[in-house]
Amino acid sequence: MTVTYTARVANARFCGFSKLLLAWRGSIYKVLYKEFLAFFAMYTAISITYRFFLVDDQKRYFEKLSIYCNNYASLIPMSFVLGFYVTLIVNRWWSQYTSIPLPDRIMCTLSGGVQGGDEHGRLLRRTLMRYTSLSALLILRSVSTAVFKRFPTMDHVVEAGFMTREERKKFESLHSPYNKYWVPCVWFTNLAAVARCDGRIKDDNTYKLLLEELNNFRGKCSMLFHYDMISIPLVYTQVVSLAVYSFFLVCLIGRQFLDPGQGYPGHDLDLYVPIFTLLQFFFYAGWLKVAEQLINPFGEDDDDFESNWLIDRNFQVSMMAVDEMYGDLPVMERDRYWNDSNPRPPYTAATLFVLRKPSFQGSTFDMAIPKEEMHFQPLKEISENLEESVTRTHNLALFNRLLGSPSPTGFMSGALRRTSAQLHRLTRSVSPDPSFSDAEDEEEESAGTAGSVPSGLGLDTTESTICSFGGPVDSLVPKIPPPTAQASAGRKSPLALGRVNSHFCSSNPTNRSVPDLYSFQPIRDPAKVMTPKPNPPNSKVEAVSLLTVPSLEVSAFPENSGKEQML
Repeated sequence: MTVTYTARVANARFCGFSKLLLAWRGSIYKVLYKEFLAFFAMYTAISITYRFFLVDDQKRYFEKLSIYCNNYASLIPMSFVLGFYVTLIVNRWWSQYTSIPLPDRIMCTLSGGVQGGDEHGRLLRRTLMRYTSLSALLILRSVSTAVFKRFPTMDHVVEAGFMTREERKKFESLHSPYNKYWVPCVWFTNLAAVARCDGRIKDDNTYKLLLEELNNFRGKCSMLFHYDMISIPLVYTQVVSLAVYSFFLVCLIGRQFLDPGQGYPGHDLDLYVPIFTLLQFFFYAGWLKVAEQLINPFGEDDDDFESNWLIDRNFQVSMMAVDEMYGDLPVMERDRYWNDSNPRPPYTAATLFVLRKPSFQGSTFDMAIPKEEMHFQPLKEISENLEESVTRTHNLALFNRLLGSPSPTGFMSGALRRTSAQLHRLTRSVSPDPSFSDAEDEEEESAGTAGSVPSGLGLDTTESTICSFGGPVDSLVPKIPPPTAQASAGRKSPLALGRVNSHFCSSNPTNRSVPDLYSFQPIRDPAKVMTPKPNPPNSKVEAVSLLTVPSLEVSAFPENSGKEQML
């Protein structure tokens, strides 16, 4: 089984990994000691030959060869090539483990989805679960040497109870040159369809969920088969192996200790044993051994996956879940903290220190702020700053509106025309006058669009909208001259609209921090618009409406030209 040392390094302490250096099973010493001894023996043999068996001329030639090998050994990119290779191997190793098919999800779905406490229902659930275990066994038998040694033939599979003799006959009668690990999955789907027709599976959703879990299980089996068939390209493995072996073959000559009397640079000391060269071999060759072990984790190494143990565990657990535990439900009881609104599970003496730790309230919970910075500032200063920004925005909007109109007089006249059209509509809503046609309303509305009044003054509403301004408007509203006698004489229509008095909407400028140029207030009562609001004597009007209509004698126009002239 895989060597597990997780509990020994659960807490990071002083020399925490030092406890693992003396382990033998699954260690680097067990994997590498033969290669290490072979390398050291070859180095020692070359060193002894150089020191005792070569003549002086031969020694000089060997020394030049050693310096040459040492200078050019660094050209081999061993760290780069080996590092990427081992990273690829480790990722592949973990992906193969996650691809091992586990029956846990299927057994839970079968236990809750396939109904029936009788013998037929029990047989149905156990057979479906056995088919999934058989499929996993067939694929593991195809990729793992340990599993194949356990089940070398199909007779062993039948004798182990994963397959009946009738099933074996059907299995062998299917002639296919490819691996037939998928056949039990097809049997599973056929039997599930029969169970759905018989009513053992109550609805289509459960049937669909069961098939989805089976497809997921079958997909993992297929991934294991493809991992076994598609290996890492042989070229990459060969390059890495050649890089490591050639580097240390060069080191056998280039890392020799030469005669200090010759005065070669870097050869002033003779230690006989190349300590750092041996350490370098231990690290790099050990790195290559790691890749050699992990490239196929379904072997029989110490750190390979324990496939036989997985087969035993999965088969026993799955059968117990769908058979013995079917319908087995403990009696529901009130839990220990039924009447406790703040349940606190107990702590042992070894974990009592957890109670002394304060509960986490947030990263800013303990943040300290000086007292002088904790007082609220008066809103007046904030309002002044806001007034400046809003006033600047309003001035810019007003400037854009003036640019869009022909002249300031046209701006004000457009606003007045829009307001007058709304007042006429309200007048007709109180007392309809057939002399004023809808065509004239549309002309007035189209003429009123020339102004820059916002879209809040819609003509399709039955409410009047008054635009209030918190200051004097003598300088803003242009004075409209009264109608001349000739213009009034030309109006001979007896239907007059009456006198419309101006309606003032007062607002207190002292209660506003920002002058509200375009605040619209709906007036839902038309009588308020038609009936003037008298001001008490000795009272002063503090604010007037920006879009007020002067008191005029308005009557029907005989022609559109006179109407346009008046407007």
